[in-house]
Amino acid sequence: MSALKKICKFIFDRIGWKAQLSVAIPPKCVFVVAPHTSNWDFIMGEIMYQAFEGDGKVNFLIKKEWFNFPFNYIMGPMGGVPVNRGHSTSLVTQLVNEFQKRDKMRLAITPEGTRKANPKWKMGFYHIAKSANVPILLVYLDYEKKVAGIDEIFIPTDDEAADIQYIKQYYTQFKGKHPESFAI
Repeated sequence: MSALKKICKFIFDRIGWKAQLSVAIPPKCVFVVAPHTSNWDFIMGEIMYQAFEGDGKVNFLIKKEWFNFPFNYIMGPMGGVPVNRGHSTSLVTQLVNEFQKRDKMRLAITPEGTRKANPKWKMGFYHIAKSANVPILLVYLDYEKKVAGIDEIFIPTDDEAADIQYIKQYYTQFKGKHPESFAI
């Protein structure tokens, strides 16, 4: 067991959280992480992943402002992918191409795109997974129960509306750090 894995497992246990990982994590997938209501979600997700999977980094989308000094020395090496939310880009196409080039890629996305209540989720996670032909793993952080987990692998179908309805419904059972900031 690596030193990082040991440290993260110690932290996770020490703060009283439990992990529920009931599926094998494939080498290529999109992690959909919700509810996303706090900056702590990133920290908790990273600790959970390193403590219980711990086999490398997970790429994640984060607004480009986090890539200014001194955070640029942290975010890039951790797997951050800068997103310019003010401009429409071909980010989906770029990420699909990355999935096709790599033997292993795990990409974490918060579908709300913000920590504020946003019932109109960003659809990039779905289009990336569908176009790259990779599964979506439904990752949750339940602050009320102090449980983080992955217990479902979702394969996108040809019915986008039904798929999104199912995924949103799945997340209604979990409470974010600030539950009032989560909207379906």
